[in-house]
Amino acid sequence: MSLQGKTLFITGASRGIGLAIAKKAGSLGANVVIAAKSAVPNPKLPGTIFTAAAEVESAGGKALAIACDIRDDANVEAAMAQAAEHFGGIDILVNNASAIWLRGVLDTPMKRFDLMSQVNSRGSFLCAQKALPYLLKSSNPHILTLAPPPNLDPKWWGSFTGYTLAKMGMSFVTLGLAEEFKGRVAVNALWPKTVIATDAINMIPGVDTNAARTAQIVADAAVAILQQPVSSSGQFYIDEDYLRSNGETDFEQYAILPGTPLLPDFFL
Repeated sequence: MSLQGKTLFITGASRGIGLAIAKKAGSLGANVVIAAKSAVPNPKLPGTIFTAAAEVESAGGKALAIACDIRDDANVEAAMAQAAEHFGGIDILVNNASAIWLRGVLDTPMKRFDLMSQVNSRGSFLCAQKALPYLLKSSNPHILTLAPPPNLDPKWWGSFTGYTLAKMGMSFVTLGLAEEFKGRVAVNALWPKTVIATDAINMIPGVDTNAARTAQIVADAAVAILQQPVSSSGQFYIDEDYLRSNGETDFEQYAILPGTPLLPDFFL
């Protein structure tokens, strides 16, 4: 199932993993909607929706930059309508946008808790809800969410309950959508086996990004998953495991510093 001419709506695609997926899809001839809040440059975080769109087009795809806050129902609905009108439909939704706060209960302001809930679990549900009317008209529709396999291990919940709850919310949304739209829309999740060197990770004290991989490994796995038929649904894929099962053997190409022992990602 080629991505040539397919339209992807990717949230949080102005940088990091979202941008890597956007550029990889663009290189395969896809239309990519860059949906994120970053409409103006941020001195702390590089990239805007416009620079991301330019990178997609440089890679060979077509791009549309839309300033979108996935916490806002009307904003998301309008963004989906704009994307569908511009490209003639929406074939794929990638729920990549996510908020993170790795602190315990006593160190988690409710403003942060609410942000994670609104962006992660609620945002994934909302974007799916607004995209589905378009996806159901596509010949091979997909929803791919950057979320881990469901995990009830207390060590993750005890370390940062707010973030784990919000992230697992994305996983459970994936489970529910996959069952509800079985046979009509492929709904899957993807999660990195190791830490990925993104700007968000760079802002977490104590993480050695030399022991991480580039976002390219997630992008390569994502575009392969998105080319599967609708029947391949309800799966929680791990990037390295999926690529390995599809014949990839060279994983040093993704290393920030080849030969360095890698840090496993959260929830695995």
